[in-house]
Amino acid sequence: MTTQEMANRYMELFRQGKSSEIQNTLYDAEVICREPEHAVALGIPTLTKGLEAVKAKTKARQEIIAEVHSSYCTEPSVGGDYFSVAMGRDITFKDGQRRKFDEIAVFGVKGDKIVSETFFY
Repeated sequence: MTTQEMANRYMELFRQGKSSEIQNTLYDAEVICREPEHAVALGIPTLTKGLEAVKAKTKARQEIIAEVHSSYCTEPSVGGDYFSVAMGRDITFKDGQRRKFDEIAVFGVKGDKIVSETFFY
């Protein structure tokens, strides 16, 4: 799968709300996820290695959300073995706090799998 095909498939699944399927079918078993340093203040590790650890991080984040009011993801921009998107969500946490998140996500592709994801917010 080319990087463009991977980006297109990612977008297709994202639009369908299938984040679990994105991870299960597109991510490499040894995927590496990087978050900015200030993510620690939100309880998010800055480095997560391996698909099972990435899934666990995703699940933990989803468990503190009461409601997703809206979300978006722009069309991907592809360069070499990478694609990036701007994405965001307007969410209310279970503690009642409502917050909007906007970020840039950069995905590294090798072969037919996503091997890295890096978030900037």
